[in-house]
Parts: sequence; C-alpha cells; structure tokens
Amino acid sequence: MIPFDFIYCCPNTIREAADAVQRYQQEKKQAIYYSGGSEIITMCRAGSIHPDVIIDIKKIPECTVLEKSDRFLNIGAACTLNQIKESKLFPLLGLACGRIADHTNQCRITLGGNLCGTIIYRETSLPLLLSDAEVTVNGPKGVRRVLFQNIFDGRVRLKEGEWVVQIHIPLWALQARHAHIKKTTQEKIDYPLINVTAIWKDDVLRTAFSGVCSRPFRSSQIEKVLNDHRLIPEMRAEKAVGFLPEPAYSDVEGSGGYRAFVLRNTLCELLEAWQNDRV
Repeated sequence: MIPFDFIYCCPNTIREAADAVQRYQQEKKQAIYYSGGSEIITMCRAGSIHPDVIIDIKKIPECTVLEKSDRFLNIGAACTLNQIKESKLFPLLGLACGRIADHTNQCRITLGGNLCGTIIYRETSLPLLLSDAEVTVNGPKGVRRVLFQNIFDGRVRLKEGEWVVQIHIPLWALQARHAHIKKTTQEKIDYPLINVTAIWKDDVLRTAFSGVCSRPFRSSQIEKVLNDHRLIPEMRAEKAVGFLPEPAYSDVEGSGGYRAFVLRNTLCELLEAWQNDRV
C-alpha cells in the first residue's frame, strides 16, 4: 500500500497524456509517468518520492506496440522485459532483458521503466546505443523523434513533462552478430559487476558497458582500440580499460580495481572469440 493520497490518471491516447501533464503542471502538481510501476511503488512506499499525480500510460496503444515496420522494430515503452525476450525479434535486447531480475519481475518491469528508472545499470540501454536506435518522446509541446544516443548520457535526458513512447531499432541490427557478457558477483540474476554488450556492423565491433562505471556508456575511443587488429587481444583489452570515461565503480559488489580487472579479462575473451570465429 502507498501511504499517501495521489491522483491516478489513465489516459487512452498520447494527446490525453500530454494534456494531463500540462494541466497538472499548471496546478503546480508533481506528475510522474507509470508504465510498469515496480520501482515507483517501491519508492513511494519507502517515502523517497511523493508524487501528486501518477499518469498510467499502459492503455495507450502506441506504448504497447511490439512489431516490425518496413524499416524498424518498434517497441512501446510499456512492453515488459518478458514480452521483448519472448518475442525473439531482437535477440541481443532479448538477452539483456532475460538477465535483469527474475522471471516474475521481468513480467512487470517495462522497457521504459528500465531506461528511465533510478537504478544506475539501465542494461537495456546498451543494445539501443549500439544499434542506432531512435526514440519517440511526447510531452506538452508535442511528439518528437530523435536518435537514442542524443538523449542518453548514462540516463535518459528529457524535457520537462516529456516521456518515452516508443523505441525504434533499425532492421539491420536484429540479425547482426552479437555478444552479451554479464558478470555478477554471485548469482546469475543480479546487478552486473560488469556487462559487456557487443554488436558487429560491417565487421566492425561496437561495444557498450554497464556496471564497470557509475553509468552505462559507449566509447568511440574504446571501440577504436578494440578494432585495431595490429595489436594482440591482450594489448587491445589493456589499452581499452585505460579509456574508461571515469574511474571504475566501487560498491559492496566489488572494488573499482576488481571491476577493471574483470573487464580486461572479459574483453580479451571477447576479442579472442572474435579472432577465432567463435562469436
């Protein structure tokens, strides 16, 4: 039970959602969007957030889409991790979804919730950063569509009152060669010690990371090093770790030094597998 009163709003269209948030903004009420709710409910119960209005987007048709068009795979923000995994439409994203939480929670956590939530790992962002994904967002000033990488710098950066409607993945990425390597401290289903996600386009390796730093990221400097075939895998992995955008993250799961060590070994394994045609 949430221990305070709030206004619950359940719009049926994008326009209704935008009108609602604009109306509540004018009334100086704090409104948040709700697609899966697992994190929002927990934070409300703990008292760490206290919204005046919760706007539930699950009845908006565009937010529950999971289908291909002629150029993109379109995934609504209210699609659950389990729906995406079970669809098998984007295997790399399916692997990411299948390693977040347990099956019960995968049936509740949504793509939009994982991308926009407060938990720092945001592992579903990695396949999107690598695949040139686009995102449709909506707000009081209308709908806009942008490259995902242009609004994501470790977290989704939206204008006031905006929310994610859909993600669009180019069709080339759906069957591209890929790898998803998640190392955890103890359990298979846990927050990542490190997560290395990779995709190849035109035989060029792209990589994105979570866990090793305080935010998910993709680095052109790291990719340049990893694609330098003049160097043996061990040297490429060692140099790549030197280009982390910030010091490796330390918490109870592992020190920064240990994370960097595990990342170095994991990158070496990935490069050797690529070199020997095992991926």
